[in-house]
This record gives sequence, structure tokens and C-alpha cells, in this order.
Amino acid sequence: MGAFPEFHQYDGLGLAELVRKKEVTPLELVDEVISRIEAYNPKINAVIHKMYAKARESAKGGLPDGSFAGVPFLIKDALDTLEGEPTSSGTRTLRNIPKPHDSETVRRFRAAGLIFVGKTNLSELCLLPYTEPQAFGPTRNPWDLTRTPGGSSGGSAAAVAACMVPVAGGSDGGGSIRIPASCCGVFGLKPTRGRVPTGPDVGDPWRGFAQENVISRSVRDGAAMLDAIAGPDVGAPYWAPPVERPYRKDVTTEPGRLRIAFSSHPFMGKDVDEDCVKGLKHTARLLEQLGHEVVEAAPKIDKEAFSLSYLTVIAAETCAEVSAIIKLVGKKASVLDFEPGTQALVALGKVISAGDYAKALNYLSASSRRIARFFEDYDVLLTPTLARPPIPIGSLQMSKTESRIVRLQSRLNAAWIMKALHVIDVLSKKTFDFIPYTAVFNVTGQPAMSVPLYWNEEMLPVGMQFAARFGAESTLFRLAGQLERAQPWFDRLPPGLPY
Repeated sequence: MGAFPEFHQYDGLGLAELVRKKEVTPLELVDEVISRIEAYNPKINAVIHKMYAKARESAKGGLPDGSFAGVPFLIKDALDTLEGEPTSSGTRTLRNIPKPHDSETVRRFRAAGLIFVGKTNLSELCLLPYTEPQAFGPTRNPWDLTRTPGGSSGGSAAAVAACMVPVAGGSDGGGSIRIPASCCGVFGLKPTRGRVPTGPDVGDPWRGFAQENVISRSVRDGAAMLDAIAGPDVGAPYWAPPVERPYRKDVTTEPGRLRIAFSSHPFMGKDVDEDCVKGLKHTARLLEQLGHEVVEAAPKIDKEAFSLSYLTVIAAETCAEVSAIIKLVGKKASVLDFEPGTQALVALGKVISAGDYAKALNYLSASSRRIARFFEDYDVLLTPTLARPPIPIGSLQMSKTESRIVRLQSRLNAAWIMKALHVIDVLSKKTFDFIPYTAVFNVTGQPAMSVPLYWNEEMLPVGMQFAARFGAESTLFRLAGQLERAQPWFDRLPPGLPY
């Protein structure tokens, strides 16, 4: 391959240690990553914007003495903005418009010593649990190129699973870190609401549902990255409770005996694949062997009311975002420049009243209070991350008929057409049948992680989701570190990699 073929044997902190010891240079690492992207990206389409020249230049210059000094990194092409580089958010409308400044999270990535090599593929506006944007084409799962890597941070998860980089950026507004982490057999944690900054341009994305973080192969990389980027920024509307010590120390600290609830009952959607149930039972047994108290229990959630309220908020936010993008781009842009799924949400957003929006937020707030009370009795809740193993690419796409209906209503500005034909109901049910567990913790703001603890007979990863109390990332990192030691996954790599 490139200048350092042993690259995939190390996580990000391991590579940074080699740099500090001068056993490898940052430029050698960058060249190695570039060679890996060039070799495998044509197969999986994880990287959609390359920054090779800037990366090599950064590697030659002085880097901040951060915990990841000299380590190459890929950024999800959404909330994380880089000065002078476009941020497409997965849509063709924005793919050529450069940003005027770095986002706060990017500034903190820089301070950690990371070197930006490129940006990763995602679903349009981060809306879907698969990564098949019309603007860039589908990303493929390294474990099976016919399967989805999940979404919306599918490009990042696929790149990490394929050992292009040890860690990559992600964001999570309904599971968009945990879903692809599950599909790709890697680790991903959604932090507590307000733990990671979203400024200077965004204050409260998706009314606080969306949080930024990373996807990694090792738990300690995930912990050290959150150490590097956590904390409020100027103008933050709120922030998470402060922590007593670095998360990196939690990874090597035994969690003690936890009271862990588990359930395969879907919070939304209708049923759960047998492979996901097997993974859950396997994990429950492992937890018992590690000395934890494991009890079958789950908070009560009204599927229909919760999913409708969540969809109402997302539709309203999407309608506002698309309107802002059209205003930014100018007269040439219209809602027809977006994908049918986005158009459908915009149409729904247009018929939602201010009262409907407030009612949905109030319902979700009350639900969050009820779910929080469940965690007074349990330290952690375990579920499958998803209701299915990675599904075939295209499985959740609209049919041609559905797409025609959506485009027709967009041209006529007649959302009543879709309401009459129940198109949105059908699409939302298909989506929640795949992701029945993740969005709940975006609404509550609690930290939740997907841990790669099970593979089915087809050798497809089936992640397990763990959620903890608000502000309790430390509990999750301690548990994840224990699970990683008990059942290591770092050396479990997809077949057919070209190195």
C-alpha cells in the first residue's frame, strides 16, 4: 500500500503515540491514508470530497500537541464546516458553496492535532438511516457491498470499518452515529444533549435532538475524542453537566456491578429480526458473566404518538432548513432540487401549524420525563441498535410511484395529495421498522452507544445499543471498555480489503 502498511493495526491514539516517538511521521500517515482511500473508495464510495494537498501541507507543518497529533481524519460533510471548503449536507444544491469559517467542533479537532484528509458521504440533510444520496451515489458496506452501511453518517462508518482511518466524524439526530456503527461493526456514541458544541452558526439543531461526535474502531479513541471536543462554546443555549475526569480514564476503569435492563420490544416499528434478538440474548449473557444484574424491562412508550410527534418536529425543521438553503443559493434553486424524501418532509412541514409543532414538542418533553424516571431504577438500558442486520441497498428507497406523487405535489404545492394517499405514513413506518430504538434517546437527550458485539451467520455486524442517564457518558465508557476487553473486536475486519 503506502508508506506505512501496518496502519490498520493501530487505533488513533496508537498512531499518535508512534508520531510522538518519531517512529512514523504525520506525512507518512497521510500518504498511507490517501493510498487506502484511492484503493478502496471506488468500491464503497465513502469519501466524497478529497483534501489531499491541504492534508500533506498540514502534515509537513507544525501541528498542535494534542492527543491525536499527526493522525489523519475524515469529516462528515454536514454540521462540521471547514473554511474555504464546501459543506454539501448530502445535497447537490450546496456541493460547490465554500464555507466562510470553521465550526467550533472543527476548531477543536484541529487543536487535538488531527489532519483533515477529506469529507464523507451521508444522506441528504442527514435525514435518512441509509446513505444513498442522489448527489453522490450510495455508500456500500465493507462487510457486504450489496448492503447499506446505515446512515446518515454511513460514509464515516464505512471508512472506519474499511481501515481508511481509525476514527471519523459523525452526527446523530435520530441514530445517525449509532445506526451506521451497528451496520459496519464499529463503535459509536451519541453524547448527552449539549455535551458537544454546535456553534458558531447553529444553536440547537433539530431542537436539541442532533449531537456531534465520532465513529471509531476502539472505545478509547471514542472517549479521547469526546474529551477533545466536549464543553460549551460561546453563545451555547445550554450545556451538559460537567464531568469529574477525562472519559479516557473511564475506559480502563471497571464499571462495578450495574443494574442493566434489556428489551427486544421495539419502541417504534412493528417487529425485530431474529438475528437482532440473538445478539441481544448473547449480550445479556455476557453482561451476567461480567457480574452485572440483568433484568428484562423497558420504559413504556406510545409508538404511534411518539413517532408522529418526532416526525412532526423533523418535518418542520426540514421545511425551515430547505427554505434557508433556497434563500442562500438564490433564484435558481427550488424544492424540486432536493430528493423526493426531503420534498415529502417539506410538504408535511408546510401544513404543520405552530400549534401542531408546540404540541409535538410538549408531548416529547413529557415523554422524556417519563423515560428518565425509568432510569432511576436502572443504570443502563440494553436493546439491539436496529431491528435488522444491514439491509440491501435500495430497500428503503421510495417506489417510482411514490416519488412521482411527491414530485407532483411539489410542483403543485399541494401537500394534501400526499396526505390523502398516506404517502408519509407509509414512508415513516418503513423507516421506523428498521430503526425502532435509536430516536428515543435523541428526544430525551440521554447518551447512547452502539457496540459491535454480535455477527450473524452471514458475517454481518449486529450492534447492541446501551443508553444511560442524562450526563452519564462515564458509565457507558466504563461498560464499553469492559465489554471490549471481554470480547475484543478491533482485529475483526471485513473480508476482501486490498491490504
